[in-house]
Amino acid sequence: MIEVLLVVATIAILAGIVILAINPSKQLGETRNAQRRADVNTILNAVYQYAIDNNGALPSSITTGLLEICKTGGTCAGLADLSVLTTNEKYLTAIPHDPGATCNPNGTCYVVMKTAGGRVMVAAVMAELGITISVTR
Repeated sequence: MIEVLLVVATIAILAGIVILAINPSKQLGETRNAQRRADVNTILNAVYQYAIDNNGALPSSITTGLLEICKTGGTCAGLADLSVLTTNEKYLTAIPHDPGATCNPNGTCYVVMKTAGGRVMVAAVMAELGITISVTR
């Protein structure tokens, strides 16, 4: 009986060490950040595909001020309305939403702005693990 208890205790200790070594919260944060990077690039690519099809004109709601992007089907007052990208699913089927953050109920937790030089910047403001996720083109 004592031998069985020792084996169970040893397995429990080893399992605890393995769980601490894996650090599941960090792994999950890195997974969500990977999704954020993909989403930011997807939005920016759709914006530039739209601009190519419209003689270089960006969607009108992209301004020099930093604005949160409105989610598909949301009320876009005070947000960047990029619904022109989802019309007839030409560029996107839906605007991506941050996988782990809670923000404006009508927003995506991603922001967009046009820089002074006319470039477009899309960022994930709720990135985890102290990482900045931003793409400018």
